[in-house]
Amino acid sequence: MSSEVTLVLLPPHDPATAGWRARLEQAVPGLVVLRPDTQEEAAHALAEADAAYGTLPADLLAHAGRLRWLQAPQAGPPPGFYHPALVAHPVQVTNMRDTYTDHVAAHALALVLALARGLPRYVREQARARWAPDWEPGAVLSMSEATALVVGVGAIGAEVGRLLAAFGTRVVGVDARRGGPVPGFAEVLPADALDRLLPEADLVILTVPHTPATEGLMDARRLALVKPGAYLVNIGRGPTVRLDDLAAALSAGRLAGAALDVFETEPLPADHPLWGRPDVLITPHVAGVGPHAEERRFAVLLENARRFVAGRELINLVDKSEWY
Repeated sequence: MSSEVTLVLLPPHDPATAGWRARLEQAVPGLVVLRPDTQEEAAHALAEADAAYGTLPADLLAHAGRLRWLQAPQAGPPPGFYHPALVAHPVQVTNMRDTYTDHVAAHALALVLALARGLPRYVREQARARWAPDWEPGAVLSMSEATALVVGVGAIGAEVGRLLAAFGTRVVGVDARRGGPVPGFAEVLPADALDRLLPEADLVILTVPHTPATEGLMDARRLALVKPGAYLVNIGRGPTVRLDDLAAALSAGRLAGAALDVFETEPLPADHPLWGRPDVLITPHVAGVGPHAEERRFAVLLENARRFVAGRELINLVDKSEWY
């Protein structure tokens, strides 16, 4: 390959990445890093760019005649990142998967345990200074007697399953790509087994990315298949669950409760009925929060920059047509 490879860090810039340009150039001989501040400057820089980091809308992509690699800044970029022009373009795309697996898995377990022990209701009672214990055995879910269905057994889903298994929970999974033995899982089946497994699960935990196949995955039809009295947890991507259908299923008493960190519309509108339900726990898309996030993302970018300059295969490659 040429001794000079140009990588463009696309705006808008996160202040936490201010030092990335110098660090990359120092660590990767032959790499020239540009950090344009405006869209106009980015368009000019992309004309000679071999690679880019960030979000590349169609109008900027049109300027990138030499581009061969795009590093997405997230594991699951927001809707619209994989637009038709990008999918059709020959550029390789890599993502940031497995950079916050531990944080998201811990958050998922916190949501699961909160639901299992009835904490959403007790938190509301605390706010009213009301002492209202529920001593009915059915008021809690026994983790050691429960079956959890993990929908999406990637890095995060696999870690969620491993942690659940430590409580004695029987864990099964479905995944479009992964099969075979996974630590903590009784079995992992193809994605088309979802409808068959939903009626058997006490916990349905979504970790799947937003893709053409998973958009609206949990709609009214599938929510009707869920075991009566089960709990739904979504720490994957918001568009996988139809929120109005979920609210209707909760109102009908089909589900015992739900915990959501991601939503079809973010922020969740203040007038949405899910806010006021005592059987729902809401966190504002914070499952990935935790230490070392920027260093982990930089490590992926650095590894791929080294591989790209050396002409080696990149890590975290994405199937652009499937968005992950």
